[in-house]
Amino acid sequence: MKLLSALVPPLLGLALLGLARPGRAEADDEEEDGVLVLRAASFERALAAHKHLLVEFYAPWCGHCKALAPEYAKAAAQLKADGSEIRLAKVDATEESELAQQFGVRGYPTIKFFKNGDKSSPREYTAGREADDIVNWLKKRTGPAATTLADAAAAEALVDSSEVTVLGLFKDVESEAAKQFLLAAESVDDIPFGISSSSDVFSKYQLSKDGVVLFKKFDEGRNNFEGDLTKENLLNFIKSNQLPLVIEFTEQTAPKIFGGEIKTHILLFLPKSVADYQGKLDNFKTAAGNFKGKILFIFIDSDHSDNQRILEFFGLKKEECPAVRLITLEEEMTKYKPDSDELTAEKIKEFCDQFLEGKVKPHLMSQDLPDDWDKQPVRVLVGKNFEDIAFDETKNVFVEFYAPWCGHCKQLAPIWDKLGETYKDHENIVIAKMDSTANEVEAVKVHSFPTLKFFPAGPGKNVIDYNGERTLEGFQKFLESGGQDGAGDEEDLEDLETDEVDLEEGEEDQKIHKDEL
Repeated sequence: MKLLSALVPPLLGLALLGLARPGRAEADDEEEDGVLVLRAASFERALAAHKHLLVEFYAPWCGHCKALAPEYAKAAAQLKADGSEIRLAKVDATEESELAQQFGVRGYPTIKFFKNGDKSSPREYTAGREADDIVNWLKKRTGPAATTLADAAAAEALVDSSEVTVLGLFKDVESEAAKQFLLAAESVDDIPFGISSSSDVFSKYQLSKDGVVLFKKFDEGRNNFEGDLTKENLLNFIKSNQLPLVIEFTEQTAPKIFGGEIKTHILLFLPKSVADYQGKLDNFKTAAGNFKGKILFIFIDSDHSDNQRILEFFGLKKEECPAVRLITLEEEMTKYKPDSDELTAEKIKEFCDQFLEGKVKPHLMSQDLPDDWDKQPVRVLVGKNFEDIAFDETKNVFVEFYAPWCGHCKQLAPIWDKLGETYKDHENIVIAKMDSTANEVEAVKVHSFPTLKFFPAGPGKNVIDYNGERTLEGFQKFLESGGQDGAGDEEDLEDLETDEVDLEEGEEDQKIHKDEL
């Protein structure tokens, strides 16, 4: 989880724990919408009473928790209707702070699965946030990897139960192919699998020999597996077909988008109010058919208030939409922009083809250089003047990389201004800042806000991470020591020609995560 998601904390990012109030004991077996409400006094009892227990640790003020609540309740109702012994529960972590600390809750919502009352190593819930995702994940964790289907009616019921289902039909369920199918089933958390040797099922789904079929309630509806039936090939087949050709980015779909194997995403920023909305979406979908399993096609409603941080991250304004951008989510995130603003299927396909052929250069954002960029004690850097200033071999340059919305950056601002005032007349020390939501440089990757880096004078384009106290005194000691007192560890000293080290998530910085766009 790296840059894209903190960038967009309102959509999927984890909220850091706030100040907690003491826990309180309440009555036994309290429920809300079929979900157990647990407190410190009832937690142990619930673990003892329920063999399989999924627990959400939430905060009442957390927007993501509020969005999850109806889906969580729906999942609880679905499990109850199925006669399942699995129960869903929730804990207000701001009230039950000791429970939250005991189970390592650092953000909201945190969801953990307890099996057979074991508190020592509950499993982290990692699937999507829709009811079907929750139910399917739990069934995989508590039952066989694939349901045995005795007849066509059982197969039909399984296919109807979920958005996506995978059936394996084998005349001999002990065959090597069937064993590979079951291995694949064990590796997929959020999709139900069924297996059958019934001639009735073979006939219903028009198979004359062993085969695997993926059913889905969108796009073409059905995909037949072809090729050598191995676990790896099956997983690749499922990866390529389990998501719609075009998927809308929402809080519910985000885990599917970022949790998948496809790490190249093309995004269509499309306001639903725009003229010919459906036509533009259809063009995007037409192009998507050429890149199944290679590029994930995502559209984002650029009018929606929750999505404004994403536009900001890509340097887009609402009035510039519809627009297309592409991003890779590998170790470092890299953004790409098409040369043409045309949103025809042909132009989108051409852009994707050129990207896959390595013919598209990364797109780096930069604001225009302000006329007064060097008139204040703290110099203003943008993408266009960064290298000239930061890599001036005659200067020691200390730079804050910030985001305008970042609370920690706002707290640092008056201290940074005082630091600039302290060194405004110094012959070789420069204090500077750069808005990293609007400016990017190839040499420096920023993973959290604020990020503080020191560019010492001399050749080599070296950079030193500042990891000391964020006080005026701490900064002064660092600068007067030539970037030694308060510097990061040796491995944090880096040459700018190499990839930058990832920063670990901490409570002090507002992290940007690539899996939470």
